[in-house]
Amino acid sequence: MKPFKPVLSSRFSVLRGARVGTGALARPRRDSRPRLSGRAQLGSCPWPRQPWVRHAAGCIAVLFLFAAACSADVLRVAVNDTIQPVTAEYIGRALAAAAANHDQAVLIEINTPGGMVDSTREIIEKIEASPVPVIVYVAPTGSRAGSAGIFILEAADVAAMAPGTNAGAAHPVLVFGPIVAKPDDEMNRKIENDSAALMRSVASKRGRNVELAESAVRESKSFTDQEALDKKLIEYIAPSEQDLFHQLNGKSFKRFNGTTVTLNLQEKGKDEPVRDYRMTLKERILSYIMDPNVAFILLAIGALALYAEFNHPGAVIPGTVGVVFILLAAFALNLLPVRFAAIAMIIGAFLLFAAEAKFASHGVLTTGGIVLLTMGGLFLVDAPIPEMRVRLVTALAVSIPLGLITAFLMGIAVRARRHKIVTGKQGLIGEIGIAQSTLAPSGKVFVHGELWDAVSTIPVPAGERIVVRQVDGLTLRVDPVAAGKPVMA
Repeated sequence: MKPFKPVLSSRFSVLRGARVGTGALARPRRDSRPRLSGRAQLGSCPWPRQPWVRHAAGCIAVLFLFAAACSADVLRVAVNDTIQPVTAEYIGRALAAAAANHDQAVLIEINTPGGMVDSTREIIEKIEASPVPVIVYVAPTGSRAGSAGIFILEAADVAAMAPGTNAGAAHPVLVFGPIVAKPDDEMNRKIENDSAALMRSVASKRGRNVELAESAVRESKSFTDQEALDKKLIEYIAPSEQDLFHQLNGKSFKRFNGTTVTLNLQEKGKDEPVRDYRMTLKERILSYIMDPNVAFILLAIGALALYAEFNHPGAVIPGTVGVVFILLAAFALNLLPVRFAAIAMIIGAFLLFAAEAKFASHGVLTTGGIVLLTMGGLFLVDAPIPEMRVRLVTALAVSIPLGLITAFLMGIAVRARRHKIVTGKQGLIGEIGIAQSTLAPSGKVFVHGELWDAVSTIPVPAGERIVVRQVDGLTLRVDPVAAGKPVMA
């Protein structure tokens, strides 16, 4: 008897006509393709038809569409500070993010008194190279685009100002060298011509009033919002961001590379907010410590903390604080135009404070140190605008208390060193004791509550008072205490 061998056809014909889950045979099918009846067929994998699967797929599709619709068309950057390296990094990062996100435009809301020339040039280069149109908006009311700010305003694809704002006063103010050497007339002309050429370049490419823009550099002219609009330095005056978007909606303009762009921002401005692009934690910290006033305070506190550590070795906390503060100040000052002569003045101030404690000049050296520290703070940062320099109030508020505290602490340290030592061998010298036995020349004495071997060059009877002159190992060298002569009436 041959063993049973089931024969499988290409479509499992051995199971033709069988219903899954029943013992009954199905009706013969007219088509020649053998397949199973019911919901599934062996040898195939159809898409599930359960309702929850279809609902889940629909929800995922809706989420994707919602995420795509919620992507911001305008990226907003707020600059409410001086123009410095951190500002250039922040704006450059925002422009790169807008390009990666394919945003319609980047809106830079600016309120600045000015800043550093190198950082301004870097920002202009990034704006000109940006594939995303850039709108610079001087806002809110009362703001200004001073000095470096008007360069950035004129470099934008679209320049706008809020009512009650102003822009201009862009004449370059630079000082050279660590000892503030005044540039001659020829150097002044070179600096002025270089800045004027930069202004002409950006204004002409944007189709704005080149002569008037150049006058902001050569003559330090400043313009109100209405003057800037009438004389074609800007394109729009808008009291709000939404009004600016309404005016820009559907308007075309030429970019720096000559291409024409049309923005569609009306619905965006009315219905959805633009996306804010904020500074990173690193940029916020750097922006804070790069304030020259903060950097000067960090430097002064760090120096005082290091002095405390040197006078109390092993305290650890003052030394740690001093190192951290001085390194933070050094990092900030490295990004700012610093005068090395001012650093020398600050060091000289601390030397005068130390000399006051040693020589006791009755405040003369302390006063000189306070004056040097104040002048060093005022001259520490060589910036083109007052907002980037150490203020007089800050210099005095740091110098006077720091000078008095330093002189006081150094005085305490010096006086402590002059006090008589009261422990160890040095503490025994000069002490008065009692001879316990006759010293002729050696014997026993009682000093500081202890019995000592003692030697005296002069015989001393027991019970007499002695004074310790020297400590030689465990033996004291003593002399008798001279008895006072009675005073005759």
